[in-house]
Amino acid sequence: MNLSQPNAEIYIPDGTDDAGALARTTHLAIGAHQDDLEIMAFDGILACFQQPDHWFTGVVVTNGAGSARTGVYANYSNEEMVEVRNKEQKKAAVVGDFSAQFLLDHPSSHVKSAEDHGVVGDYVAILEATQPKVVYAHNLADKHDTHIGVTLKLIEAIRSLPAEKRPEKVYGCEVWRDLDWLVDDDKVAFDVSPHENLQMALVGVFDSQIAGGKRYDLATMGRRCAHATYHESHGVDETTGTIFAMDLSPLAADDSLDPLAYTQAFIARLNQDVADRFARVGG
Repeated sequence: MNLSQPNAEIYIPDGTDDAGALARTTHLAIGAHQDDLEIMAFDGILACFQQPDHWFTGVVVTNGAGSARTGVYANYSNEEMVEVRNKEQKKAAVVGDFSAQFLLDHPSSHVKSAEDHGVVGDYVAILEATQPKVVYAHNLADKHDTHIGVTLKLIEAIRSLPAEKRPEKVYGCEVWRDLDWLVDDDKVAFDVSPHENLQMALVGVFDSQIAGGKRYDLATMGRRCAHATYHESHGVDETTGTIFAMDLSPLAADDSLDPLAYTQAFIARLNQDVADRFARVGG
């Protein structure tokens, strides 16, 4: 596979040949940074873990050179951080039993530039090689510019494919903005109750981020637990862990839909829900 960046890698944890590992993929996740996949796409990892007929492939788009760092990592150069973060991502791929792990090695500027087409080209090559049924990416209301760029370029890539090669489902998931604000009918709620040990291990692998000043391990598990409890106000908890997602499948199926208008419609429905609630209680 010809990827656009000279230092891009494909890592296959179980040593299967590249073509075989990609062809067996059923669930694909595309995230901006090392550790995004483990935070946002655990539904896919869980669906494939130790399953002979389901396989998860991860894609990390950027190189992680701009990572915050402190403690033992405080004096690491950008190049050293890239090496550390890629090593951590490969460890996560082993722990999570991934079919394959792409490290595309793009700088964030590529992802945020409408003029740069290298990322889209890489996506198209990966989608054609894997032909996944389900794709996870960042949600389009995320507050991180690079995350939005990752997903907008994914939509562009999917729309370049013929209909029969497009994924059945595309989900926009949580990292830098929770999706508990979506009205309930708009929420895709993934039950991630099982394998809490695996969940903690996957996020915990990224020591450069956790020891480097961000407790993503605690925050990620806490958010999943909070979603499980606060999702339903009038019923008992049905799960111990929940991840919310935004259904982006219509954007992948219908090229005429505008991604911004589609995203703003979720906000409009929240606005209407607030207004309706006020009206019901005489506000």
